[in-house]
Amino acid sequence: MAGQGLSEDEVHGIREALAAGRKPKVVFTASAGQIAGQVGQVVELTDPEVSEEFVVVRFGRDELPFSPADVAVAPRGTGRKVAEPKPEPPVEQPPAAPAQPEFVLDRVPAPRREESKVEQQVEAKPARRAVKAAKPKGPAGLTVTLAYADGEWTVAAQQGAKALAKPYVVKPAEALKMVALVDVPGVHEAVEQIMAAERAEAEQQAEKLRAELAEIEARLAELREAR
Repeated sequence: MAGQGLSEDEVHGIREALAAGRKPKVVFTASAGQIAGQVGQVVELTDPEVSEEFVVVRFGRDELPFSPADVAVAPRGTGRKVAEPKPEPPVEQPPAAPAQPEFVLDRVPAPRREESKVEQQVEAKPARRAVKAAKPKGPAGLTVTLAYADGEWTVAAQQGAKALAKPYVVKPAEALKMVALVDVPGVHEAVEQIMAAERAEAEQQAEKLRAELAEIEARLAELREAR
């Protein structure tokens, strides 16, 4: 009769035996199905946290995984060959009397039935696939855009397809602070060129306004002297 499965102490003992190079024998229990009562050898113990069928047993030419409930420690002497008795010397019999003629009916020997060999097939239990936990969907990407056009700096913000902030005008000083956070030489050079062009244009306008203001002040002085 097969046992009730392996206990934790027996599993620990099998693990030590495998570490010592031995392959302990086990007998399949009723929970193993049609191979109950058969004997196999434990060749490996895998990680029980990955699968409950972590006892790998060699049965015939196959090595299949089973749970501790499917096998039990085989009793001592299980699987050993019984010594065949030695044949006794033949006993000498007296010589037979000469055979008398008699009528004999020849019988045709019946064909010998070949014993069908039944191969037991063990269906390997499919390993359980680990279920991957679905990753939570993260928030949509955020895009902040700093742009320059028609002499003005603007900032806009968008998350996914939703506009968080429409383009609004910022001062050049604030734009420079934002650009300073971007460590890209090409961006800094482009911004410096834009600022230089704006300064040159502003200086030209200032000179023009100063000249116009000088003309207005001169005209005003003439009008005051004409009183």
